[in-house]
Amino acid sequence: MTETHRPSQTAPRPARELVAWRNAIFAIFFLSGLAMASWVARIPAIRDDTGLTTQGVGLVILGSSVGAVAGLVAAPWLLARLGARLGMIGALITVSVGLVFTGVGGSELLPSVPLVVIGLVLFGFGNGTVDVMMNVEGAEAEREIGRTVMPMMHAFFSFGTVAGAGIAAAASSLDVPVSWHLGVMALGIAAGIVVAVRYVPLRAEVGDDTHTDAPRPPWRERLKANLAVWGDVRLLLIGVIMLGMSFAEGSANDWLALATVDGHGFDATTGALMFGVFTVSITAGRVVGGPVLDRFGRVPVLRTLAVVGIAGLSLFIFGTETWMLVVGTVLWGVGSSLGFPVGMSAAADHPTDSAARVSAVAIIGYCAFLAGPPLLGFIGQHFGILNALLVILVLLVLSFLAAPAARENARPAAPAPTA
Repeated sequence: MTETHRPSQTAPRPARELVAWRNAIFAIFFLSGLAMASWVARIPAIRDDTGLTTQGVGLVILGSSVGAVAGLVAAPWLLARLGARLGMIGALITVSVGLVFTGVGGSELLPSVPLVVIGLVLFGFGNGTVDVMMNVEGAEAEREIGRTVMPMMHAFFSFGTVAGAGIAAAASSLDVPVSWHLGVMALGIAAGIVVAVRYVPLRAEVGDDTHTDAPRPPWRERLKANLAVWGDVRLLLIGVIMLGMSFAEGSANDWLALATVDGHGFDATTGALMFGVFTVSITAGRVVGGPVLDRFGRVPVLRTLAVVGIAGLSLFIFGTETWMLVVGTVLWGVGSSLGFPVGMSAAADHPTDSAARVSAVAIIGYCAFLAGPPLLGFIGQHFGILNALLVILVLLVLSFLAAPAARENARPAAPAPTA
């Protein structure tokens, strides 16, 4: 399957084609979330089958993080070289291969920590790569559709994580070996991406000169151009928005349940339920986020959500009653729901460097996900977990101040999809 050059369109795409394109990106986000939850939910079983300690699990997971950062850096080049269709197929098949290696090495079939590490490096690389590609493609679809759909795309990632966690829970309860579970999920993800990308339009990539007759610049010049985006002050401010919002989201994923138990003295079941409240809240925020953004604009919405997140987190940290924690958690989830998808849309608002720009802000966002848990753990160890969460308040204030950087560029009118 090769992508051929297609001249840029002077007329809008038919609504039916836009709907198919949008739904394809929904499916790709779903598959990415499905893959992520499938492996994460089986960590306890993998730990038991390989005999890893808790510290060992952390070091093994580092392989996924290293692969993800490498994928984020490589994604713009791969997107320009392969195009969106082949690039996303290659990325999610790499994820699938990584799942197979992780499943085999992390089960009784052939327990092997090095095999798990290799699998997680491949998994992380493919996941980081597809993250940039699907966000660039989603932003391009959003521009042609003429209304905000990126939050809903990220909601489909959340739907995928819910589905993946549910399937993993069922597999665990039925004593399905990790190797079989992850192997079947890998096959489903690989088949799903091959089907989904058929509805991604064939076209020259934004800023891609690989299909033109003009000579390609030397790789040093192309590398310099990709690195030049890091000198864009507005882009860095968009990164600040994503840093604060992503830190708020990622920290909740790792510490909310524990903060409920250790910080407020509730039992583990209540901690798990509180995390469930957060995930439902952030997903709901993304489902309704598109129409709200179209009605009020990015800057007012981001500033309002930052205030909502600050209020919710303050209520969670300083609250003394159960209802305060529940309301605080809801506001915390809603407040952090749109920072990442809006940041991706804002970064992609560029005619030639969208892939490099999305890659840059994605790296900033992922740094929050990767650096946040150990930082809060270190502070929590010395000052208490609730006091550690105060760091998130500071970052949300910075997101509020940086919000004007995400202001919309003018986009051409297009027929909105009808389905």
